[in-house]
Amino acid sequence: MGRARGPSAPVPYLEAVAVMDARAGAIARGEAPECVWLLEHPPLYTAGTSTRTDELLDPQRLPVFRTGRGGRFTYHGPGQRVAYVMLDLGSRGRDVRAFVAALEDWMLAALARLGVEGERRPGEIGVFVAGAKIASIGVRIRRWVSLHGVSLNVAPDLGHFAGIVPCGMTDAAVTSLAALGVSADMAEVDAALRASFDDCLGREAL
Repeated sequence: MGRARGPSAPVPYLEAVAVMDARAGAIARGEAPECVWLLEHPPLYTAGTSTRTDELLDPQRLPVFRTGRGGRFTYHGPGQRVAYVMLDLGSRGRDVRAFVAALEDWMLAALARLGVEGERRPGEIGVFVAGAKIASIGVRIRRWVSLHGVSLNVAPDLGHFAGIVPCGMTDAAVTSLAALGVSADMAEVDAALRASFDDCLGREAL
């Protein structure tokens, strides 16, 4: 799975972005290996490059951070596994659509290892279970190195999604492993992510 970091305490968002930006720059310069960083954030909203201001329904609820990733509003917080994926796409064919599809494949494969059947939804990016979104994807490509990545709802406070229109979806709910009755903890989720990574995002996979 490349290099992975998995701290136990939530990482402040701006701190995480600074670390990610520095690492991606080092990868682009050939000064550092690729990295997948597994972490959690304190409760917050992030706004991607396609965000509409009217999709922030409760501006006072949580801090909001503008970000360079694609997509719209999403929520991050404890109980959600965020994976920042810093990979050299220059050596993987430079196909951004294939990379996003591979991230979806990664989430689907990890969920399958946890006994959950995920699915794609036509016209949407991310992974769904029975029509409700369980994993979101938002990336940025800089000098053919990927930044940002995916978030998988393990057992977050789903109530915070009510403060936004998540990912611009007005016709779909948000769910989590806990809401589905799956008792997997974060260590088990991380094990499933690690076991699925090479098949979906290894150098031979893209």
